[in-house]
Amino acid sequence: MKETKTMHKILLSIVASFMLLFVAACASDVVEEDDSVNEDNVPSETVSDDTGETDYPLVITDATDTEVTIEEEPEKIISVSTSDTETLFALGLNDEIVGVSDFDNYPEEALDKTKVGSVVEPNIEAILEQEPDLVIVGNSIMPDSVEKIRELDIPVYQTDPKNMDETVETMTQLAVITNTQQAGEKIVNDIEEQLTAITDTVANVSEEDKKKVYIEFNPGWTVGSGEFMDELIDLAGGINIANDQEGWIEINEEKIIEADPEYILYADHLIDEETNKPLDELIKERSGWEEITAIKNDQLIPLDEDIISRNGPRIIIALQNIAEGIYPELFE
Repeated sequence: MKETKTMHKILLSIVASFMLLFVAACASDVVEEDDSVNEDNVPSETVSDDTGETDYPLVITDATDTEVTIEEEPEKIISVSTSDTETLFALGLNDEIVGVSDFDNYPEEALDKTKVGSVVEPNIEAILEQEPDLVIVGNSIMPDSVEKIRELDIPVYQTDPKNMDETVETMTQLAVITNTQQAGEKIVNDIEEQLTAITDTVANVSEEDKKKVYIEFNPGWTVGSGEFMDELIDLAGGINIANDQEGWIEINEEKIIEADPEYILYADHLIDEETNKPLDELIKERSGWEEITAIKNDQLIPLDEDIISRNGPRIIIALQNIAEGIYPELFE
């Protein structure tokens, strides 16, 4: 329970950092095997044409439009971004990962790695002790923490994917940075194959038959347009009732009642620290919400808290779970 409450506080800190800092989500330049490479930002010699391996030193631009130079193939990597940690492990970099955030719990191997603090303000001393040659951070980190790491002459690469395409681009970039392009290509191909299968399945749902959906990923918080959770609902063939707003939103209970969603998606096994109640129970007990179609029809869909909040390799599982939840008859 204590760990859940602590995670709740961190999630609120992350949301607050989105609202206060709103770090610009600049689309990162990706080195791929086709002609879509942005040659203005990524040198053409970055990847060898003969071997498909990364040529170092590598100069690459991250999500904050910062040019990052990586002198040699990284051998000691720290990640304080839960999404990117999952990607790094999926790329086969278990031996190279020497530190992760306090909340990295997937895959199992992440539990055995040295913890270096939160995703918002990591412990700089703990990072330094591991002598990394690359640190990966996400969009929730405080800017001054990034600067402190860079002052130690450690390359910092920051990610901030806002949708499926940018998530795939980020994974491709991490594969280039770590010289694991073959593994990266397999991850991307698998995601694209599953994405096609899911979107093809819901493609024949007419506009008038699309289900209205409300998602609550943290007590009192939902998401509007411009974020990957909103896109997942759209790709699953649903309509996010909050997509007339942007970003991470503190909920307006009356507006949700008025919108009358047919399905409610919520983070499973999440306890509200103020009431000490599970999130689904909290949702059902709100005044007036008993009239919402989703609650009257008991159409509340539990989703794994980690999977729906991390835009890494498991993002396709989140999409599958949402699509199956709101259109079960199409996935029988």
